[in-house]
Amino acid sequence: MKNILCMNRCWLWCLMVVFVQQTVSGKVLNRKDVPDSAYLFSYATTKNNNHDGLQFAWSRDKETWHVIGEDFSYLKSDYGPWGSEKRMITPYLYKDAKGLWHCVWSLNDKDHIFAHAASTDLINWRRQSYPMLQQGANCLRPVLQYNPDQDMYNVTYADANQKYYTVATHNFKSFSSAKEIPAASYVNSTFNIALPEGRVNGQLNRVPWAVIDRLIKYYEQRQYKITQNGEAFSQDTQRFAGLKTLEAAITVEPQKAKPISDMLVGVFFEDINYAADGGLYGELIQNRDFEYQLTDKKGRDKSWNSTHSWKLTGDNSTFTIDSVSPIHPNNSHYAVLNTQVPGAALINAGFDGIAVKAGEKYNFSVFTKQLNGHAGKLLVRLVSDKGGVLAQATINVANTQWKAQAAVLTASASATDVHLELTPQTSGRLALDMLSLFPQKTFKSRKNGMRADLAQAIADIHPRFVRFPGGCVSHGDGLANIYRWKNTIGTLEARKPQRNIWNYHQSAGLGYFEYFQFCEDIGAQPVPVVAAGVPCQNSSTGGNGQQGGIPMSEMNAYVQDILDLVEYANGDVSTTWGKKRAEAGHPKPFNLKYIGIGNEDLITDVFEERFAMIYKAMKRVHPEITVIGTVGPFFEGTDYDEGWDVATRMHVPMVDEHYYETSGWFINNQDFYDKYDRSKSKVYLGEYAAHLPGSKTNLETALAEALYLTSLERNGDVVSMSSYAPLLAREGHTQWNPDMIYFNNSEVKPTVAYYVQQLYGQNAGNQYLPSTVALSDTHTAVTKRVGISVVRDSQTQDLIVKLANLLPVAVHSNVDLKGISVANQKAVATILQGNPAGKDAKPVESTINVANKFTADLPAYSFTVIRIKTK
Repeated sequence: MKNILCMNRCWLWCLMVVFVQQTVSGKVLNRKDVPDSAYLFSYATTKNNNHDGLQFAWSRDKETWHVIGEDFSYLKSDYGPWGSEKRMITPYLYKDAKGLWHCVWSLNDKDHIFAHAASTDLINWRRQSYPMLQQGANCLRPVLQYNPDQDMYNVTYADANQKYYTVATHNFKSFSSAKEIPAASYVNSTFNIALPEGRVNGQLNRVPWAVIDRLIKYYEQRQYKITQNGEAFSQDTQRFAGLKTLEAAITVEPQKAKPISDMLVGVFFEDINYAADGGLYGELIQNRDFEYQLTDKKGRDKSWNSTHSWKLTGDNSTFTIDSVSPIHPNNSHYAVLNTQVPGAALINAGFDGIAVKAGEKYNFSVFTKQLNGHAGKLLVRLVSDKGGVLAQATINVANTQWKAQAAVLTASASATDVHLELTPQTSGRLALDMLSLFPQKTFKSRKNGMRADLAQAIADIHPRFVRFPGGCVSHGDGLANIYRWKNTIGTLEARKPQRNIWNYHQSAGLGYFEYFQFCEDIGAQPVPVVAAGVPCQNSSTGGNGQQGGIPMSEMNAYVQDILDLVEYANGDVSTTWGKKRAEAGHPKPFNLKYIGIGNEDLITDVFEERFAMIYKAMKRVHPEITVIGTVGPFFEGTDYDEGWDVATRMHVPMVDEHYYETSGWFINNQDFYDKYDRSKSKVYLGEYAAHLPGSKTNLETALAEALYLTSLERNGDVVSMSSYAPLLAREGHTQWNPDMIYFNNSEVKPTVAYYVQQLYGQNAGNQYLPSTVALSDTHTAVTKRVGISVVRDSQTQDLIVKLANLLPVAVHSNVDLKGISVANQKAVATILQGNPAGKDAKPVESTINVANKFTADLPAYSFTVIRIKTK
């Protein structure tokens, strides 16, 4: 344990270094060994394609320069998609007469836009803005001056044609028209300084030493946090050398019980990693509507077109795509088979093959139309590459207008290498569209339903809610790609497919009706997410990022679409949209209670104006609906701060927080919500997951999540909902790791993280009972690795004790329930344990003896749930 003590002293010393010499006001104490002021140099480099942001160096004499953290950024650009954009080029830092720091910078060499952000301390930056400019070929090297007499800021910039322009603003919200100026009027106070890494351009300011000291201490604090959050179990041999089995005295305090949310554990479904088409949605045919387009993948895959996944085998026949006379304008493409001599077959192998089970029935359907007026037959077969023909049926085709046809195919054997074959039995030209193959055994036997095993795996979590149809998917890649719920209801042939932001295709077969029905089928509340009038801040289509938003002239119609969504879910059958729900087969309301507005948005003026418009309309027309706002993609930073400010000013009832962090972060931030103001918005932790370097997940990350969830239950009075993300991932088609459930055509592969979610979902409570834990070793490195949460399910009166032990040694626990009457001396204990690096651990149930006082042994690296019957 000497190693633990030594490490604790090291951490303490780091904290002392970070915060030494600070007063309560945050100012540096008067010291004789520091200057009153020094030179601060602000700059950005071209490293990493200009992605490293605003950096600082300081000097007493302008000769010897000290960089504040190598490549350490105090401000990064949020403009455009990650990778190609979010660049900071030639930042210009300026302090106005009011003491406010302003930074303007160029974004790229093509857009008529510059960026602006402001700060009082150079550490905490306000929301960024990206004003559009009407003059010049582009915007290069913007500079800023302030005219105190007019209280006016002037931004001057150059363009690629060596012309110069200026715009003026009072507030960086509205700007004058750009006007051309002579080159001599362009004043750029940029210096070229030799730093240890080379010469760079930037601005020079003489500032009080306290300014520089804060910047240095902020950098040191961030480095400490990085080290702390890098804590991993692979270091435990050294960290816990000499540690022996621990004793723990756990005392429950039922007299201090408090109500907590009964909605704490849910799931977030996003159509990422082929989670919908080829995943949860039961359709077995890929590109059934011939609507795949090159734009789905931004032209990167030339084979991704209307013929993708289809091929013609045999001679004397052709397969073409037409759009002259479609079934519906929303489904404009269809196939035409021109058969000279029968024998050729049109083949579709689904998503990496089609899996069928012996004896099970599959519903085949298709729209057909004879183009030359000759009646004929169409042979439909399911063929295994190894096992031959497994099922077949024949369809009569005599219609000269589009007509829906159907057949039932019964598989004679099980196989995973099956493809669909369509063979015209007569010569002629035959049009085909919406070719579909569905297992009859969908989840709950729903028509157009869900894949049964995947849906059951989700249902087995016992989620209290389902957030859908996604995060980034909801607000899309550019304005034209915003997810419009009305495009996803009605008959399948009338739905409007579109590009998926994750670079594949959405058929819209899994639409809003199916989402609502699935929620009802698993007993979960629906939580639809709609765009806040802006596309994803990572958009790269139709402009970079979300700036611009839906034109305000179109916002009233967009707001009405959202109000119509509530009517579709909850309205009486006599209403316009309630009637459409009833026509789809569900006359009773879906009982919608929540709706999310926005997802990980860049909190800008463009966003706030549109969010406010939607939120006020919802509050006015549907005050019964809980609106969930957004506070950006991270647990800190400008979007987080600005998002919370918007929520607080507007009294938004709940906000959606997201963070994907290391297991060390979850271990070291168990007090994250203990510090939250209970009078402000409730929290929905909508997306989170622990990971190791390389985005890996295993028992270590799962246990870190289990430990952190004990703190969510403790703070269940402010944290109302939570959901791990992403939920599903098709093997071989993942855009994101880690994920909760992996799958292929025949297997569902839950991860260890899944079992943690399941243990919490199946053992939820609505009362939290505080408890104290006294460990035989009180070093922080030890105590933070042991977590406990005690909740009660008021419906069953079951007491549920959750115990997380993230130590390499067992913990022998003595539990005192303090007067709680035990109804049954036998309790079910479920333990998840194993090698932290392992990925295959599964919960194991056993029966233990319990009483008002009982013992429980917590194995090393384990999560234990004990469910006790009480009187």
